[in-house]
Amino acid sequence: MSVALQVSDLRLAIGGVNVVDGIAFSVAPGEVMALVGESGCGKSLTAQALLRLLPRQVRQTGGRILLEGEDITALPERRLRQIRGRRISMIFQEPQAALDPLSPVGAQVREASGLASVAAREAVRRMLAEVGIADPDRRIDQYPFELSGGMCQRVMIASALISRPAVLVADEPTTALDVTIQAQILDLLRRLAAERGTAIVLITHDMGVVADIAERVAVMYAGRIAEIGPTAAVFSRPRHPYTALLLAAIPRLADEPKSRLAVIEGSVPQPSEYGAGCRFVGRCPFADARCNAEPPPLLETDDGHFSACWHTERLA
Repeated sequence: MSVALQVSDLRLAIGGVNVVDGIAFSVAPGEVMALVGESGCGKSLTAQALLRLLPRQVRQTGGRILLEGEDITALPERRLRQIRGRRISMIFQEPQAALDPLSPVGAQVREASGLASVAAREAVRRMLAEVGIADPDRRIDQYPFELSGGMCQRVMIASALISRPAVLVADEPTTALDVTIQAQILDLLRRLAAERGTAIVLITHDMGVVADIAERVAVMYAGRIAEIGPTAAVFSRPRHPYTALLLAAIPRLADEPKSRLAVIEGSVPQPSEYGAGCRFVGRCPFADARCNAEPPPLLETDDGHFSACWHTERLA
């Protein structure tokens, strides 16, 4: 099976602490893979690393990022500018903040395309229509403030896809949208992945979004992957205590009215509090001395399903 994006042993540090520690995954053409976790787990930093757009205070201290087989981790900035927006693109969670308020949306999509000919306007118009923007001939000359949040998100998606990238990184693309528009955007991403063969890395904290769109999911906790596998397998049979507790905390229609919601006791440790062992040790009901002393490796428990836990068998 061909691979559009492969990440191996990715490590990102702030100061002397790895805040993303040994992340590894791959995404095939046309596949949607979700990277899910609580705020602060490192998923957005991972997304930024994929395009080499890390904040100044964050350093990549290890790992490789292969884009269609090419290692982009050591490429010069000039070469990266030719790759970003062409072979790998990104959409952000607040489109109205990401778009230039002083430029018509059509001009911004055209800039992302790199086209400068008379044919550029027609290419932009077709792209706006493809992402579901009604009346693209009128919208193409409007400014972001004249469009709704959902429309602006579609413009962002059009900008990201007009150059037909191999990989699309979507960082919380539906967070600021109401549920109706959220469903439309997810349907759009699913359709574009299937029709264009674009590999999508979806960054989210919403397990409902993951269940709706992703074929595979990687669950992150405190900078590490706790579990990764097919979405249906992870949801029906979680093999890491964190994943199991996270799923148990989701409200369900069958719950009794006003019943107490399940919670994960404790809080996510700060990077300065990371110990030598498992980073979930302070909140895990199965934790023992080995969990405190040794970080569990990410091992295959079922076909394509991996977990980093010394007590996986207790969740069987």
